[in-house]
Amino acid sequence: MYVGALTLDILLGEVHSLKEKRSVIRPLVAEVKRRFPAVAVAETGHQELHRRAEIGIAVVSGSAVNCGEVLDACERVIAFHPEIELLSARHRLFNDEE
Repeated sequence: MYVGALTLDILLGEVHSLKEKRSVIRPLVAEVKRRFPAVAVAETGHQELHRRAEIGIAVVSGSAVNCGEVLDACERVIAFHPEIELLSARHRLFNDEE
């Protein structure tokens, strides 16, 4: 069994309040959930900052290759949104022997 984790650090464009931030982040999270129902996704950091966000995504699979492919696809979904800038993406892979 493998668990893949992806942490995305995001810079938001013309956002001036936490309310505006939520109006950008919620649709991103919902889109990932809709396209990939087997992954867990949530805003996991920078919650007090209105122009930054951290999104965490996790997937469990029987193969390391599948974990990587799913996380890469999730990263592409987020990265292609014009209203955000993806600052960094951190991939981690854990197996049942760790």
